[in-house]
Amino acid sequence: MQTDESTPVDLAIEFKKSNIHEILEQLDRELIGLKPVKTRIHEIAALLLVDRVRQQIGLSASAPSLHMCFTGNPGTGKTTVASRMSEILHRLGYVREGHLVSVTRDDLVGQYIGHTAPKTKEVIKRAMGGVLFIDEAYYLYKPENERDYGAESIEILLQTMENNRDDLVVILAGYKDRMDKFFQSNLGMRSRIAHHIDFPDYGAEELVAIAKLMLAAQNYRFSPDGEKAFGEYIRLRMTMEYFANARSVRNALDRARLRQANRLFKSVKRTLTSLDLMTIEAEDIRASRVFHEGTTGRAAKVVV
Repeated sequence: MQTDESTPVDLAIEFKKSNIHEILEQLDRELIGLKPVKTRIHEIAALLLVDRVRQQIGLSASAPSLHMCFTGNPGTGKTTVASRMSEILHRLGYVREGHLVSVTRDDLVGQYIGHTAPKTKEVIKRAMGGVLFIDEAYYLYKPENERDYGAESIEILLQTMENNRDDLVVILAGYKDRMDKFFQSNLGMRSRIAHHIDFPDYGAEELVAIAKLMLAAQNYRFSPDGEKAFGEYIRLRMTMEYFANARSVRNALDRARLRQANRLFKSVKRTLTSLDLMTIEAEDIRASRVFHEGTTGRAAKVVV
């Protein structure tokens, strides 16, 4: 198809028509920090928008490869970003439905001969037209176990990623060092991944901001002293084992709400206000074992 090189193109209008600005704005609202991640998502969205406009005016080119790898520690927003990416892909016409199917090794790999292929194909069938998000993808490959069937699942995934690129986007996720090792052992998988995005850990101030957003979503809030106590809590918790960024924040808030409810119940003889019911006080935070175990210098394996 011939195209006039002088054909005017207004990308701003195309951007608005696609409605992907709504998704990008939502991503900015949902996720505190993560500037390098958001920058990459904006860049990928721009690439896809320009590619779509090029197609519309007859500038043919091979479809961009869209399979991705998200690396980072738990609780850094990988699943949330994958969900928003599926919506961007759908609005720009790169996937039919735009849904996200999130799985782990257990959903793909069977425990006996003949079990893995049907499991993997069923998951792929559910994900077709959208995004397949495989968390801790490196567990698919266990070369030390001769009777492991993960390699069979990987082979099926590779074929699908190559032959169904116009109907399925696969996002692999996990710790960066383990994903690097996984790709070193699976060159076929590495060659199919076009975009590698690393999710940094949150800082203490960012985690406090995340906590405030989580509380507001459930009609709670910190008192000034409560917010200060939570900041201290986070700084201690970050030095302990099994810290999982926003996931640990969510768990801590669940425990704080439990303590708040018990505190209010004990004062049942007095009339409570809606502000009482909404407010997390410093004592609801400082009752955590983190303060006691953190000050002793011992790393806690399970803390609340």
